Amino acid sequence: MHTAKKTFSYSMMHLVVAITVAYALTRDWRAALAIGMIEPIFQTIAFALHERAWARIEAKGTSPTDARLASVEA
Repeated sequence: MHTAKKTFSYSMMHLVVAITVAYALTRDWRAALAIGMIEPIFQTIAFALHERAWARIEAKGTSPTDARLASVEA
């Protein structure tokens, strides 16, 4: 549940930022809303997948950096 809340709050923040940046570049609210709605949808999906991957890594008790260091030291 924590991940779902975190993902939702991140997506809302990202939506506002994306629309604001799109408006600053285009000065057109319709274009800003269209652009701003598309990118955060995909970014939110990517964020959720990223969080799941890290949760699995943390559950295994190692991070990718730790694994690389262990292979270098071996």
